[in-house]
Amino acid sequence: MGRPQRDHPGGRRRRGGATGRRADRPVPRDARRPGRPVSPRGGLPDPATRLHQWLLRLDGLLGGAVSGGPWEQTAAERPAPGGGAGAASTGGAGAALAERSARDPGGDLVASMLAEPAGRSSPSVYETGRLVSLAPWLTGHGERIAWLVRTQRPDGAWGAPDGYALVPTLSATEALLAVLRRGDGGFARERLGQVAHRGLRALHDTLTGPGAPPPPDLPATDLIVPALTDLIAGHLDALRERPDLGDWDAAPRPPLPVGLDGGRLDRVRMLLAAGRPLPEKLAHALEVVGPAARRAVGVGPVGPGTVGASPAATAAWLGPDPGPAHPARAYLEDLVRQYGGPVPCASPITVFERSWVLGTLCRAGVPVRVPDVLTAELRDALGPTGTPTGPGLPADADTTSVTVYALARLGQPVDPTVLRAYDTGEHFCTWPGEDGASVTTNAHVLDALGHLLPYGGPAAPWLASAVDRVTRWLLDQQEPDGRWSDRWHASPYYATCCAVLALTGYGSADAARRAVDRAASWVLAGQRPDGSWGRWSGSAEETAYAVQTLIAAGNRDGAGAAALARGAAWLSEVDDHDGAPELWHDKDLYRPTLIVQAAVRAARWLVRPEAGGG
Repeated sequence: MGRPQRDHPGGRRRRGGATGRRADRPVPRDARRPGRPVSPRGGLPDPATRLHQWLLRLDGLLGGAVSGGPWEQTAAERPAPGGGAGAASTGGAGAALAERSARDPGGDLVASMLAEPAGRSSPSVYETGRLVSLAPWLTGHGERIAWLVRTQRPDGAWGAPDGYALVPTLSATEALLAVLRRGDGGFARERLGQVAHRGLRALHDTLTGPGAPPPPDLPATDLIVPALTDLIAGHLDALRERPDLGDWDAAPRPPLPVGLDGGRLDRVRMLLAAGRPLPEKLAHALEVVGPAARRAVGVGPVGPGTVGASPAATAAWLGPDPGPAHPARAYLEDLVRQYGGPVPCASPITVFERSWVLGTLCRAGVPVRVPDVLTAELRDALGPTGTPTGPGLPADADTTSVTVYALARLGQPVDPTVLRAYDTGEHFCTWPGEDGASVTTNAHVLDALGHLLPYGGPAAPWLASAVDRVTRWLLDQQEPDGRWSDRWHASPYYATCCAVLALTGYGSADAARRAVDRAASWVLAGQRPDGSWGRWSGSAEETAYAVQTLIAAGNRDGAGAAALARGAAWLSEVDDHDGAPELWHDKDLYRPTLIVQAAVRAARWLVRPEAGGG
């Protein structure tokens, strides 16, 4: 999923599919055009379409086939009927769920995408803390405070291990200090003070200073951390003048972590003070600039009312008294109703969610009925430079390549040269001018271009060259122990899976086979005694990536077969709706719910007994 960088933050629809198409036949003329530009609503369906989608979902839930168009996959990609791999759980409800999933393994995911077009991901401590601090006027203020209090770790921090707690702990602590100063939210001051004190102690003792782990490579960390550190210092100065709010004289001020300073934040604020517009990618973290974010020059709501696809940025842009009828306020009100108070890191994520889910299921051969409305909206989201993750973000090669790949798998190929703007000559950037490079973005580009290469056409020479160059670049990024790692995900199992799937499917170099074998050996060595895989603990998501990696690598004999059997047994006993962990990178970690569930469903499908994998 492409998002702002670390240092700042389709054509006419065709019915049918590619059944019977010769591999050397060029892509039809209408398929060689990029899709129509993103609509002013950011690609979200209009109310009439949403009503139609809801009726489709009811049809599916009542036992009918989801209508609206044919199952648009090529004959070669359309899996044979039979088999099943449902979401595992216990008891009668779990058995019913497994039986329904066996009949239509991806049906509930499609129904969910239709019912919630904006997509769904886990609540974000960072974004929720920013709303508590910036938007006490927003519905659900008390619920957000309670959620922050409830989600604090025993050690006083918030978030995941290995430095990932820094940003969420800063955000939550600053938010609770702001509530203490304002006296709102309905919480006992003594209780809030205790929680905030524990957050400050965690920041001082373990998350900042010389002995702290380095901050992970998350978007806008070098802007967020100095901004929140300054705000916390201001709160502590004010609280020391208010003895009625408790004793804050001994409260530690969190220092900046080693290697971080406020230089870039100062430059961004100077840019706004001079009346100059911010780069588009900065909108996702607009809240870091402080009061200057309110109605900032060159920044405004798009699509459903979001600024930078971020609740925090939208609240900062609205300011302290937005009025009841502004579209950006309506966007936030809708979001807090959807999530019950806390909010996700980004919304809407329509194209991101749909392209990843459908591409994952189709690649694994999971039978899924895809209504025409989903493929049509994916095509329509593609503009001349591709598609963004969400409205208010720049188009990126990651979301664009996965969308191109998913459409091709669904029998709706589009012009792959929409990705040409991201070709650096060596690899593909997530955005032009990207600071660094992404393994998973390039793996997804290899998927898209490699899958469309057999179609030929005028783009064939560039496609062949790009496939060869990206293959070599991915091989160069492999780590000595056989894994790959990436800037968009905390787990190397995700990056390794993406690279192995792309290289085994479309890699052009003989060396790809050796790299895949090394990756499989690394995965085998990382299996936990209970059969799972995971960076911090065994998780359904990471186990799914490990299983897919081993199957793609051809490890179905000997040690590979035994590992797959243990992994399949573990996956059969866990619920793919479990609440942990968050592993995907944004301003803090998040979990895109349906995307993770699709990965688990795909792995279960591949290891079902009749597939020879379990």
